[in-house]
Amino acid sequence: MRTGSEPTQARSPLRLRLGLTAWGLLWAVGGMIIFLFAGLPGWAAAFGAVALVALVDMGVVIRHIHQGAHYQPGRDIPPYWPVDRGRRR
Repeated sequence: MRTGSEPTQARSPLRLRLGLTAWGLLWAVGGMIIFLFAGLPGWAAAFGAVALVALVDMGVVIRHIHQGAHYQPGRDIPPYWPVDRGRRR
């Protein structure tokens, strides 16, 4: 059930996402190199596309980390309670 206080408690695990993106980028580049040496350009291109997506995602995550924390209401601001709190469904 939604309590209405979710925005004040929501946090994004950006550093975990950055680590997972770096891990995926490492595997994608490794796969691309292996398939290039194996003479399979189609698979190498597929892994290259995955590496490109991971690189773009890494840029977005780094940008969000550099932006810092956004405004979050303090503890003195009460949570929003939905209007239909007392209604039965």
